[in-house]
Amino acid sequence: MYHTIALAAGFVLDLIFGDPRWLYHPVCLIGNLISVLEKGIRKIFPKTAKGELAGGLLEVILVCICSLCIPGVVLYLLYRYLPWAGMILETFWCYQLLATRSLKEESMKVYDSLKHGTIQEARHAVSMIVGRDTEELTETGVTKAAVETVAENASDGVIAPMIYMAVGGVPLMFLYKGINTMDSMLGYKNDKYLYFGRCAAKLDDAANYLPSRISGLLMIAGAFVIGLDSKNAARIYRRDSRNHASPNSAQTEAVMAGALDVELAGNAYYFGKLYEKPTIGDPIREVETEDIRYANRLLYATAVLGVLLCILFRLLIR
Repeated sequence: MYHTIALAAGFVLDLIFGDPRWLYHPVCLIGNLISVLEKGIRKIFPKTAKGELAGGLLEVILVCICSLCIPGVVLYLLYRYLPWAGMILETFWCYQLLATRSLKEESMKVYDSLKHGTIQEARHAVSMIVGRDTEELTETGVTKAAVETVAENASDGVIAPMIYMAVGGVPLMFLYKGINTMDSMLGYKNDKYLYFGRCAAKLDDAANYLPSRISGLLMIAGAFVIGLDSKNAARIYRRDSRNHASPNSAQTEAVMAGALDVELAGNAYYFGKLYEKPTIGDPIREVETEDIRYANRLLYATAVLGVLLCILFRLLIR
């Protein structure tokens, strides 16, 4: 029951307060661990394809063990001797690892820059939340990038962590964040990480396979609840949910595009190189700045439905 309370309370705290920036974030600790291990492992393994694959596999194993076991041991000891202290810590960690409000706040900085600032300010704001090159983006390009980020991170930053918390408590939530952080740091298909980061990227695909699809279905339901085009969202989801190099990223992007009646994705530049990507959705209307606000409304509706589903799951398995 403590896990259920911690999940519900952590979600509410995240909606009220957002990311506690005054405190060092545990994901930053995981990121530092990944960087330190990478430097050490690269010195040990040969700079060949097989050597980098083996080194990347070792990195994944060590990060996963640390991400799961450290919070697991701490919570085990607290729950055994001070159960209420364990629940408080688990609630706080859940609050830190969910990103509903912070995702909204960061995307709304892009909205505010587009509405009241300059295109240069909007490009800078969106560069804080996307991996693509933003220097040449138009107002439409900036808006699309922000909307796509809200859609993708609705799964990675909100629903998927909730699901893992519901299944195995905060330790499994930490494990997921460790896998997700490795992918964001190592999962590039460039010369440096093509082999070293392959295991991290594949593991992230596996870890997100089911949560991303649950997120897509929840987002369709959320579109219906808040009065967006849920019928078109379901249609585009069925048609375009595989229109991405990743098996998971287009799941929620397709729903978002359909719910807003716009076209998302398409070609983009990364590190100065053009990557040709299929579009998602139909251009029933042009993308507008207000779509960032609608995307966040859909994010919140999806998050609320997600936490209710996870709480129901916890109650049923009890």
